[in-house]
Amino acid sequence: MNLFAIALRNVFYRPLASMLTATSMALGVALVVLVLTISGVIEKSLERTSNVGYNLIIGAKGSPLQLVFNTVFFLSKPVENIPYSYYMEYLPGDGRQRERERIGGELKDPERSGLYSFLMKGGFAIPLCMGDYVDRFRCVATTPDYFELLKHGDANDLPYTFSSGRNFQDYSEEHGFFEAVVGAEVAESLNLKIGSEIFASHGAESGDTHAQGFAVVGILNRTGSPNDRGAFVNIEGFYLLEGHVAPDRDEDSGLEKAGTATAPERSSKLSKVRLPIEKREVTAILLKPSGFAAIGLEKQVNKTKFAQAVSPIAQIEGLLGVFVRPLRWALLALTSLVCIVSAISILVSIYNSMNERKKDIAIMRALGASRDHITIIILMESLMLALAGGLVGWLVGHALGPLSNPWTMPATGVRIDWLSFNSSLEPFIIPGLVLVGTLAGVIPAVAAYRTPVAKSL
Repeated sequence: MNLFAIALRNVFYRPLASMLTATSMALGVALVVLVLTISGVIEKSLERTSNVGYNLIIGAKGSPLQLVFNTVFFLSKPVENIPYSYYMEYLPGDGRQRERERIGGELKDPERSGLYSFLMKGGFAIPLCMGDYVDRFRCVATTPDYFELLKHGDANDLPYTFSSGRNFQDYSEEHGFFEAVVGAEVAESLNLKIGSEIFASHGAESGDTHAQGFAVVGILNRTGSPNDRGAFVNIEGFYLLEGHVAPDRDEDSGLEKAGTATAPERSSKLSKVRLPIEKREVTAILLKPSGFAAIGLEKQVNKTKFAQAVSPIAQIEGLLGVFVRPLRWALLALTSLVCIVSAISILVSIYNSMNERKKDIAIMRALGASRDHITIIILMESLMLALAGGLVGWLVGHALGPLSNPWTMPATGVRIDWLSFNSSLEPFIIPGLVLVGTLAGVIPAVAAYRTPVAKSL
């Protein structure tokens, strides 16, 4: 019988003790794997999403991180709204005049260019309106530019493509205002197809549902970004829904004027009537200025009374550095202590069995086994328990990952898959188990090495 077979027989000779020590190791490894998997997926998602394809987010004064979470990740709640006319100040070239002619409504100095238009040559400004929900998913009102000008991917070089259908369009005789594009996750969860109609609930998942629906004209291919969880609707149709009319504001104080949040009269065919400029607000503006203008523009906007400019990359990197990575290392240290305690239980289990095995060891020595053979057998027992428990723990840890989605998805927007793998740290689990198993077997092995043959017989 070889040394491995002898060690395996010794493990099964004490089934209850072996099972308990292996289970304790499995628990520790499962916790380590779970921490590595969830933190790794969240960190990778944050890093990938930070490369958003635009330099700044313009929104109302408030928490910069909340603005980024709401705009980029579709989490949290909108800060406040800003006037649509302020968005027009960022349109490149003569975009401000063209937008006024397209929409109609009152506007001061209608013939002048936007205040920041000279910084936007070759760039873009994309408006977003948020606050409504489609089922549990965020309803995002925007323009067709969102999918035509923005890109995604690690290198931010992949255009948005459709698994079926097309992008929604501005009004024409063929296309109305009430069109929608949905992310892959939304389409799969709500079983949506081209031609399906979605209805937004006002302000919250449980809010009143608008009577007017949006026809799904496009379903995005999966991107691995928060856009998979977005229901995107034509901003022109969004403004025509009940409760989406901006109140008049006092120019000096910015306070709402009571009783002014009412929609203007329009014809019965809503799809042909646009809400005028003065009755519109936006939640955020996605901005890509020309060249290095973003730095100066950010400082200039932040000096205003009602608006702020936020760099999404800076906010996400700050979140990673201050919160996500330190928390991951703290949890990893805590779960590693569980593995150390499990290793101690292996040591105690084997060491406590040494008194019962002294006679067996002495007989093996009398039959020709050397001290080194006895030492190797004890070390192999410890390794078997550590590796067997570690393998079970690894499988359990990856199995528990998807089960955490009902809690992690609403809080982070990240889906944990069965095969989610932390490629930077998880490969060190096996060498770590070998080291822990070896160290746990050292003291029992020394005790076996010193067993006196004559006295034990």
